[in-house]
Amino acid sequence: MLRSMYSRVLYRRVACSSLAVAALCAAPAATSLRAQDNGVKADALPIPPDQGAAAAWQAIKKLHTRASVLMVVAHPDDEDGGTLAYESRGIGARVSLLTLDRGEGGANVMSSDYWDALGLVRTEELLQAGRYYGLDGQYFTSMADYGFSKELDEALGQWGHDRVLEQVVRVVRTVRPLVIVSVFVGGPTDGHGQHATAGLMAQEAFNAAGDPTKFPEQITREGLKPWKPLKVYARAPIFRVTEKGMYDYATHSWVPVGVTNHVTGKWEPGKPSVTVNIPTGTFDPMLGDSYVDISRTGLGFQKSQNGGPGVPLVSSQDSAYHRFGSHIDAEATERTFFDGIDTTFEGIAELAPSAPGTLRDQLKQIDGHISAALSGFTAVQPSAVAPHLAEGKLALEKLIVSIEAGPLADQLSEEARYDILSELRMKDKQFNDALAATLQVSLEAEVTQPPAPGADPMMAMMRGSRETFQMATRGLSFPVKVHLYQPAAEGLAIESVGLESSAEKAWHVEPAKAPAELTAAKALDIVYKVTVPEDEPYTKPYFTRSNLGEAYYQVDPKAPKNVPLLAYPLTAKATFRYHGAAFTSTGTVQVVSRVTGLGTVRNPMPVGPELSVSLTPAAGIVPLDMQHTSVTVRVRNNMSESAEPEVSLALPPGWTATPATSTLHFKQPGEEQSVSFDVTPKVADGKQYTITAIASLKGKKFEQGYTQIGYPGLRPYFLYAPAKYETTGTDVKIAPGITVAYVEGSGDDVPVALEQMGVHVTYLSAQDLAGGSLNRFSTIVLGVRAYAVRPDLIANNARLLEYVHNGGTVIVQYNTPEFDHNYGPYPYVMSGDPEEVTDEKSIVKILEPSNPIFTWPNKIDTKDFDGWIEERGSKFLQSWDSHYTPLLETHDKGQPDQKGGLVYARYGKGIYVYNAYAFYRQLPLGVPGAFRLFANMLSLPKNPDVH
Repeated sequence: MLRSMYSRVLYRRVACSSLAVAALCAAPAATSLRAQDNGVKADALPIPPDQGAAAAWQAIKKLHTRASVLMVVAHPDDEDGGTLAYESRGIGARVSLLTLDRGEGGANVMSSDYWDALGLVRTEELLQAGRYYGLDGQYFTSMADYGFSKELDEALGQWGHDRVLEQVVRVVRTVRPLVIVSVFVGGPTDGHGQHATAGLMAQEAFNAAGDPTKFPEQITREGLKPWKPLKVYARAPIFRVTEKGMYDYATHSWVPVGVTNHVTGKWEPGKPSVTVNIPTGTFDPMLGDSYVDISRTGLGFQKSQNGGPGVPLVSSQDSAYHRFGSHIDAEATERTFFDGIDTTFEGIAELAPSAPGTLRDQLKQIDGHISAALSGFTAVQPSAVAPHLAEGKLALEKLIVSIEAGPLADQLSEEARYDILSELRMKDKQFNDALAATLQVSLEAEVTQPPAPGADPMMAMMRGSRETFQMATRGLSFPVKVHLYQPAAEGLAIESVGLESSAEKAWHVEPAKAPAELTAAKALDIVYKVTVPEDEPYTKPYFTRSNLGEAYYQVDPKAPKNVPLLAYPLTAKATFRYHGAAFTSTGTVQVVSRVTGLGTVRNPMPVGPELSVSLTPAAGIVPLDMQHTSVTVRVRNNMSESAEPEVSLALPPGWTATPATSTLHFKQPGEEQSVSFDVTPKVADGKQYTITAIASLKGKKFEQGYTQIGYPGLRPYFLYAPAKYETTGTDVKIAPGITVAYVEGSGDDVPVALEQMGVHVTYLSAQDLAGGSLNRFSTIVLGVRAYAVRPDLIANNARLLEYVHNGGTVIVQYNTPEFDHNYGPYPYVMSGDPEEVTDEKSIVKILEPSNPIFTWPNKIDTKDFDGWIEERGSKFLQSWDSHYTPLLETHDKGQPDQKGGLVYARYGKGIYVYNAYAFYRQLPLGVPGAFRLFANMLSLPKNPDVH
């Protein structure tokens, strides 16, 4: 059964709204899109490479060049972070990253978030990683990662060629890069059909983005203009070549040596040549590290996939790239991506070859101010060069006015005027950032709490900010503090300080007067009292899909296109004037919490419902012979005052629940309570049913809730779903009297699913594994990737085998190659590159129909493999000792038979089972056949055929 994930919800367009008399919001739409796209501003503080003199130096370098690059990849963590960091932090290029999907189909070693929840986890991880890469913008398409695909055609069949290309072209036309690069070439060596799609699209967009006949609605409706990048590259692939050909890591087969050039459409035989080596291992003395090491620190934030950072020792490293196309004359080998391109500030004039000489003269004058800032820069006093930047910004603004409506307006074609203004507005933003960095202006904004009554002011200051609510609700009023500081030698004139909303309707703000100057080396706090509008949108994704069978999201048409997430609800903005030039500093309003081990944690303030209502689990089965089943409703209170909601269930016809209603008693915000209902079902085999939970309070009904995704240390986000439990009547039986223990791995919801069959699960701790009595359990199940995250399991593996030898049953679920160390009772080989079967509809053959796993208490046949989701399984064993019996066989198209997905062995008096089939995906989604087969595995100790 495909579980309905959540209802489609429309969002309001993110737009600037003035909140205080002094607040200004004049950014053009394109600039607003880029600002939302970059995850930096959502964080309370900049990361170390973006602080102090290092931040100022990098900001000025970015001003000095018009070099720009867009990297196109498939998933979070595919990116070449070393190249991104070198181009951005090393040479000052404007660098953007486009990721086709959010990695929803991947693994998760950090939490039990999967599917769309995992997509949000990986989005947040990539936003954090991008800060270290030095990204100026991040973008995503609406594609969803439906799971591993082995061929390009499969990915294009799932996503649709033009659906993907249209969005890649839009991002190219928005970012307007001089160069496009990809990590992938668009062929078999990419190791994944979605990887190959990223490589293909990067090359096809190279031509398509500049063609006005391609996706013309982007031009006529969205206001974009064609843009022709000058070069396109892909990282030179590394693959094995023998007399058999080159090795395709996705299909584990040999294919002809060469690549298809998707720009020219021609086959290029042999290994692609290296056009340019990017020196990612270069050490930057201002940053105190090499670019690749800085990038690896960022990659380490993608913990769901890699478990934590792995930063190499400093050394000389390069990233090799092959050029697939160029719209200018280019040499066979190059020093940089930008060889042959005028990337100087003055080179902006190349966008209008017939422009009058005054344009180039004015560009040269502006660049002179930037050069003076570069040559005069000193790390001990970055503010010394701020006057040069102020002069340059004023000159730039004068030039923009001249092109928009002044002397140069009539001397440029419409196309040239658009192109030049686009670059100049980007430069205006960079001037803004450079002024703020050199003057070291700091702006922080947070929900605030006054010190506790009677608290010593000095102690209160030392303790820092007090903990606040974590989610604002409609109608709530609270104070927000804007904290300003700058250590430069002279004060800054303050033009305005205010708060801005991302929604259409302005928040109510009680005005607070700001002083006329931010005095040097003195902090300034301004406190506003704000009220959330009664119709403020919740903080949630702007993209949804109704079920997991959809390979792409439905996107709110009012939302900005291709951004990672919508802007948070409330932003502080201060406008200063320095030597005549105005510049701004912004910061997202944060909430404050205290987390043991992390200390004070600030996260962007979200808006959500007064009550969040959810059912646990959200999908499952009801056995036909079950007289009673328990349904648990969990309610979270976000209201600032006490609340007593009444909780009830909307049941299918003929079902009853005890109690009919239950009243909860909340005393403070952030409190969660659960209530269980004893439900008497009336079910038929194969029929689907829905239960809805309702919380009623003060005439309002709450029938949806959110899950806070992520893990400690990662910025949270919120995935909403209706408060529904979707279940299927299932003919499933389980042996009476079994006792089941669970060794939790990286995180999965299998134990919760087992409760639906009446199986109570006991979790085993490290102490239990080391010295507890294991013989009291009839079956022990090892959770997903347990050998990757539980060193105590490895240390006590011998006790586990002893337990089996004495008569116990162990079921090992999907594990990664960390399991490839003969932890079973007999030898086996998984290999470092184990097989997986990605087609969830692939035919499954039962090799040993008489094996006890298939005979009792449920008679298993091939129908029990109908309706599976995303995949059959992953990390199949490659070979095994003769004591193991393979029980199932399946394979993808063109793949050899895979028999190592479910193997069974008798050991002493007990049974050992290795299972690579994706039960951890099927059971939480209520796939009936998966429950029936898993019930048989759990029942093995009581199976009469075994004894």
